Amino acid sequence: MPIGRWAPLSHPDVESVEVDDVLRALADPTRRQIIRLLLSDGDRPCGTFGLPVAASTLSHHFQTLRKAGILRQYDDGRQRMNTLRLDELDGRFPGLVSIVLAAG
Repeated sequence: MPIGRWAPLSHPDVESVEVDDVLRALADPTRRQIIRLLLSDGDRPCGTFGLPVAASTLSHHFQTLRKAGILRQYDDGRQRMNTLRLDELDGRFPGLVSIVLAAG
């Protein structure tokens, strides 16, 4: 049983991240907004994004981004934090995230 509030999360190794998964995850405008907020503000707790979606929907968006290898989630006290894996992704797919964000 985990010591913290939540069970540990799995994150794909960047070498196993597929470009199709990244593009599918970034096809959604809410998920692109999450990425933009993380780019401008840095790491943020899940409940601070202020997006007009239900908490369960937001949780689904975080899960999709995490499984696609775009963000990493970690627990900090009673908060689940989100951070971009942009350096890792740029190493695997140079400029892909920036190009997608600029286009939409």
